[in-house]
Amino acid sequence: MPDALHDRARYRRILRFAARHLLVIWWYELFLPRFGMRGIAERTREARMQAFARRFRSLAVELGGLMIKLGQFLSTRLDVLPPEITRELEDLQDEVPPAPFDAIHALAEEDLGVPLDQVFARIDREPIASASLGQVYRATLAPQDDALAGFADVVIKVQRPGIASIVAVDLAALRRVAFWLSRMRVVSHRVDMPALVEEFARASLEEVDYLHEAQNAERFAGLFAGDDRVRVPQVVWERTTRRVLTLEDVTAIKITDLDSVREAGIDPRNVAKVFAAVMFDQVFEHGFFHADPHPGNLFVTPGPEGPEGRTWRLTFVDFGMMGEVPDSLRDALRALFLASASRNGRGMVEAMHQAGVLLPGADTRELERALTAVFARFGGMGVAELRSIDPREFRRFAVEFSDVMLTMPFQMPESLLLLIRAVSLTSGMCSSLDPQYNVWDSVEPYANKLVRETATNVVGDVARQAVDAAGVLWRMPQRLDSVLATVESGRVAVTVPHMEDAIARAERSVRRLISALIFCALLVSGARMRADDPGLGTFLMLVSLVPLLHVVFGRRRPR
Repeated sequence: MPDALHDRARYRRILRFAARHLLVIWWYELFLPRFGMRGIAERTREARMQAFARRFRSLAVELGGLMIKLGQFLSTRLDVLPPEITRELEDLQDEVPPAPFDAIHALAEEDLGVPLDQVFARIDREPIASASLGQVYRATLAPQDDALAGFADVVIKVQRPGIASIVAVDLAALRRVAFWLSRMRVVSHRVDMPALVEEFARASLEEVDYLHEAQNAERFAGLFAGDDRVRVPQVVWERTTRRVLTLEDVTAIKITDLDSVREAGIDPRNVAKVFAAVMFDQVFEHGFFHADPHPGNLFVTPGPEGPEGRTWRLTFVDFGMMGEVPDSLRDALRALFLASASRNGRGMVEAMHQAGVLLPGADTRELERALTAVFARFGGMGVAELRSIDPREFRRFAVEFSDVMLTMPFQMPESLLLLIRAVSLTSGMCSSLDPQYNVWDSVEPYANKLVRETATNVVGDVARQAVDAAGVLWRMPQRLDSVLATVESGRVAVTVPHMEDAIARAERSVRRLISALIFCALLVSGARMRADDPGLGTFLMLVSLVPLLHVVFGRRRPR
C-alpha cells in the first residue's frame, strides 16, 4: 500500500507541474493575443521559456526516474523546442544518490536465481556509477564461470529497486500531458506530442531491458570482429537477465585523459583520426552505430609495442543507446538526396514529408523559398570554394530564415536525431583530442565513395528508364496505325495512360541526370556552420539533413 500511495503522489506531482505551465501557455499565447496584447506575450516569451526549463530541471533532479531521462531527451529536440529550453537542459546529469547495496544485492539474487557468492568471488559494495535507472559495480567471477568466460574481471549493471513501477507511473503521466498538449492548437500545429512521448517511451523501455543492451553489444562486436582498432566487452550471458547485466571489465584510459594517453606513448591526434574513422564506418558502412559516444563510454586500451610504436585499441562500452535507420526511412532519404542533387526545393519539401520530418498540413511555401535560396547561393560550389566563404555569410542566411525554421513544424524521426547526436559528439570529441581536427577530412573519403556509388545508381536507373521509353517510342508507329484503323472503322475507344506514363518517366530521367556531386556543397556548408557557430540550432540541423541522408543512402548498392 505505501508503494501505491507513493506512485499516486508522484503521478499527481507531475500532472500538477504540467497543468500549471499549460495554464501559463494558455494565458500568454492564447488569451492575451485575443485581446490585442500579443506584444506582452512576445516580450516575455524568452524569460518564460527559461523559467520553465529551470523549474523542470529542479523537478527532474528531485524525482529522478524517467524525469532526468526526459530532460536529456528534450535537450536534443532542437527540432521542436526553442533554444531557451534546450540550452538549460543540455548538461542535465543522470547522477543520483546510490540505492543501498543490500537492496541491489537482493534484486540481483532474485533475478539470477542463485546466491551471488556462488557466481561471484567478489563484488565491490560501492558502485562505480549510479544513475536514475541502474547502478554499476565491479566484481570477479567465481572460478567455474571464470573458466567458461575466459576472463575473471567483470562489471555488473543492476536496475534500481522499484524502477519498473516508477517508469510505468512516469510514462502514464507523460501520456496524459501529451493528450492535453494535443488539444492546444498553439502546440499541436508544431509538434505531435503523443508521438513524441511514444518515441521516448520506446527508448526508455529498451533502456531498462538489459537483454536488449546485451544484444546490442554482441551485434556491435560482430560488426568489428577481427578489427584491431576496436575492443568491445563480452557479455556473460549466463549471468545476464532483464534486470542484471554482466559484462567483461574493459576499463582502461579514459579517452579524454590526454596526459595518461601521452604517458602510454599514444598520440591523441591519432586517437582522433581512428575514433572518427570508426564512428563513420558505423554510420556509413554498417548503418548501426553507437549513439552515445561521450567520454564516459570510451577508453583507450594500450597494447604491446609494435614496429611503429605503442599499439592500442579504442574500447566502447554502454550499448543502451544505439542508432539504426529502417528501410522505409532510407527510401524517403533517397528521395531527399535526389531532390537536393537537382537543387529542387519543392522536391526536398515533398521528400521531407515522406521522411516524416514535417507534420501533415504544414504550410511549406516559405520553407521552399528558404531551400531555394540556399541552393541558389551554395549549390553550385566546390569544396574549396565553400571553405573560403566567410562564416558571417552562413550566419546571415541563418538569421534571414530563422523565423521560418523556428515556426515550421519539424519533428525529426528518432533515427535521424540519434545520427545527429552521434556526429555531433564525434566532432566535439575529435576536436578535444586534436584542436586542428576538421570533420571534413574524416568525411571526405566516404563522400567520394558516395558520389561514385550514387552516380552509378542514378545512371543505371536512368538507363533502364531510357530503354523503357525507347521501347515505347519504337512501338509507337505501329500503335498509331492500329488506333487510326480503329477510328476509321468507327470503333473509338482510345486510352493513353501508358503513353503518359512513358513521357513522365522520360521527364524524370532527364531531371535525374543532374550530377550527384552537388551534394558536397550542402555537406560542407552544414559542417562549417556547426564548427563556426553551434547556436545556429534548427537552421543548422535542416542544412545538415542532406549529408545525413547520404549516410543512409550510401548503404544501398546499385541494382
